[in-house]
Amino acid sequence: MIAFISGPVAALAPTTAVIEVGGIGMAVQCAPGTLAALRVGQEARLATSLVVREDSLTLYGFADDDERQVFELLQTASGVGPRLAQAMLATHTPDALRLAVATGDEKALTAVSGIGKKGAQKLLLELKDRLGEPVGSHTPGQGIGTAVSVSWRDQLQAALIGLGYATREADEAVAAVAPQAEEALAADGRAPVPQLLRAALQTLNRAR
Repeated sequence: MIAFISGPVAALAPTTAVIEVGGIGMAVQCAPGTLAALRVGQEARLATSLVVREDSLTLYGFADDDERQVFELLQTASGVGPRLAQAMLATHTPDALRLAVATGDEKALTAVSGIGKKGAQKLLLELKDRLGEPVGSHTPGQGIGTAVSVSWRDQLQAALIGLGYATREADEAVAAVAPQAEEALAADGRAPVPQLLRAALQTLNRAR
């Protein structure tokens, strides 16, 4: 198992970071919140989990070991693969997921793209004794998909600049998806940064 990788960031894409390790570029699948903290040319250290399939080897990267551990625990639930586990961590921090499971917060899980009401109920039952209690000070609803210490606007702008867009382009893309974000906030109190990032990239591609 590859527990972590470290080295300069060689390239960034909407879902992937390439980290140079010993002269080899390692492609790592990352959530938007993790990618937003990376910059091309700067040193980075990512906790990683290698997912082996018959036809592929995929390396997933995380900001710290706790995220990686929760990513792997989530996949012990039936129906949860690496993509859904990563989507859950793109929407909520590890402690937010622990809190949601501990308190039976069905709404928090249905906020994740790909999880419906029945799926959330099933996950709450299966994960109840697996994730454990929150390890830090946390309040319900905190996570990458909400304004914790950084607003969705700041997260989105940082992600776009990290992908190589100019500040002016990032500002325009953030403004373009603001109505979508406000609608989501009004509906359930969360601005889904991963979906907003995809929408922002679409507006930038159309503008070029």
